[in-house]
Amino acid sequence: MVSDLKRIIDQISRDRGFDRRLLIEAIEEAVASAARKKYGSRRDIEVHYNEELGEVEVFQFRSVVEEAEDDQTEISFEAAKLLDPEVQIGDELGEKMENITELGRIAAQSAKQVIIHRMKDAERDVIYDMFKDRQGEVVSGIVQRFERGNMIINLGRTDAILPKEHQIPKRSFKQGDRIRAYLLEVRQNSRDSQLILSRTADEFLVKLFQMEVPEIAEGIVKIMGVSREPGFRAKIAVSSTESDVDPVGACVGMKGSRVQNVVQELQGERIDIVTWSPDPAKYVYNALAPAHVSMVMVDEDANSLLVVVPNDQLSLAIGRQGQNVRLASRLMGWRIDVKSEQRWANLEDEGYQGLLQIPGIDENLGDQLFAKGIKSVVDLTRSSVDDLTIIRSIDEDYADQLIEAAKLQAGEEALAAAEQAAAEKEAAAASATEPASEPESAEAEGESASQTPTAGEDEAGQPDETEAQ
Repeated sequence: MVSDLKRIIDQISRDRGFDRRLLIEAIEEAVASAARKKYGSRRDIEVHYNEELGEVEVFQFRSVVEEAEDDQTEISFEAAKLLDPEVQIGDELGEKMENITELGRIAAQSAKQVIIHRMKDAERDVIYDMFKDRQGEVVSGIVQRFERGNMIINLGRTDAILPKEHQIPKRSFKQGDRIRAYLLEVRQNSRDSQLILSRTADEFLVKLFQMEVPEIAEGIVKIMGVSREPGFRAKIAVSSTESDVDPVGACVGMKGSRVQNVVQELQGERIDIVTWSPDPAKYVYNALAPAHVSMVMVDEDANSLLVVVPNDQLSLAIGRQGQNVRLASRLMGWRIDVKSEQRWANLEDEGYQGLLQIPGIDENLGDQLFAKGIKSVVDLTRSSVDDLTIIRSIDEDYADQLIEAAKLQAGEEALAAAEQAAAEKEAAAASATEPASEPESAEAEGESASQTPTAGEDEAGQPDETEAQ
């Protein structure tokens, strides 16, 4: 029995990586707890592991008194002299108690629980020390089991958890499969798994490229940005510190070998590799690939970009369910508004802008009305219900509402024009009654009375906005 305990301590500390002293302290604490359960909680008990004998020794200390009234804390002088002939009243006398094997079933169970608890605490510390410096790395393991959609991955020394929300949704693994994942978090104190993995993090994609592309590992090619919709599509922006190294070509590899290795690891996720640029206009040209861009307008104050693309490139630029432009926007950190050349031309039209002022008409509906030959508010007021219901999104009731709204809009515009004309007429009359004291004044009066705008002026005699620009 003596040799067995010592052998068990040595084996556990070696196999689990525990500090041997920690394990001994756990055993001493467990035996002390068990002894108090059997003999009383008020006893002054000390437990020591005898290294030479390989056994746990239990001692209780009691005060020496003339007549003991409390057996847990006191011992009579007569009984104490049998243990130590030189003892005196008032001394604290230590007495060795039974071995741990004689403490009883309940006490032994309590000791077992204490040892297990201390070992778990020690194991958590060991795991934390082992993996704390590996946080942010890619680790490899075996799929052990599934718990409520989460994967438990065996990393050899311990298990880690791959939560459901961090799994790529397109393909599932089965028990026994080898899997790689990004070590997202290492927790020091946790009742559940201390190691949290992820396969959906942007950093996982970055690490995979670092592993596949030597130029990235060496710092020649730098990853400037990443955006992902895990399992479907990703964009990664790269730049080169050396002019003779093509960053995109380095990431793609010979016949696409490097990027294909990453794609396979990500279960078929499509990856667009684009060239980074400090110029947002040039950057968005690259980020929206494979779509072509006709024009870019940059608003640095609002951190937004207006991108105009050919009509046949609009759906490609936006992508399925807006995926392409959404990923490009995340990649750049800018708001991107994509418009076709036709819509951009429409937006420059005064009549089109008038249509957009009518409640219920957005750019999509405005484009459809424009395509049907309804190019102004006045045109809309002259339209019939049948003219509008040709458009799929408009029924008869909606058509009536639009026509009435257009008439109201046209009335307001006509009223505003009439008020402006009246103001101009009043101003002209006032100018005509002023005395012509100087030739220059008379000439000015003649111009005001005629009310004929010159080339490049509108009816109010002001420069036309397009011309002024």
